[in-house]
Amino acid sequence: MKKPNISLCFCLLFVSLALFSAESRAGEKVELVDLKTFMPMLQPQNDTLYIVNFWATWCSPCVKELPHFEKIGKEYAGRKVKVILVSLDFADELQQRVQPFVEKRKLQSDVMLLDPGRGGEWIDQVDSRWSGAIPATLFINGSTRLRAFHEKSFTYEELSALVQTYTGEQQ
Repeated sequence: MKKPNISLCFCLLFVSLALFSAESRAGEKVELVDLKTFMPMLQPQNDTLYIVNFWATWCSPCVKELPHFEKIGKEYAGRKVKVILVSLDFADELQQRVQPFVEKRKLQSDVMLLDPGRGGEWIDQVDSRWSGAIPATLFINGSTRLRAFHEKSFTYEELSALVQTYTGEQQ
């Protein structure tokens, strides 16, 4: 019987651990996006339900509801539902505040920090009824033409009920 190549075994083990580690941190990287990059995301052309939550690290109601969005993301994994957490913290706080916040809470949803530039006219492009207060959430689906905006914080039950309604699924 041939002895296994120890070097090869260690190499395979290392690669496996590296892939597992990268996978487990997949949602922890925060991307800084400008309006030019962000606004087209609000016009999807597919049949996925996008749940776009606007929040900030300094917003207590926002932080309180983040676990609800994370739970929805996990429950609907593998289905056509995608949670996107859009931080409205200042762009210069990305490395010192937002990234550590996301890592500490092990957020797995896609997280981005929106750098809208000066002025708040972009808020009307998200929804004309939005006062600019957070938390706020936009539900969009390109194929069903769904565009539902909610300027409020959610309990898990409220959020889950809306997602079930918008997907036509029952958990």
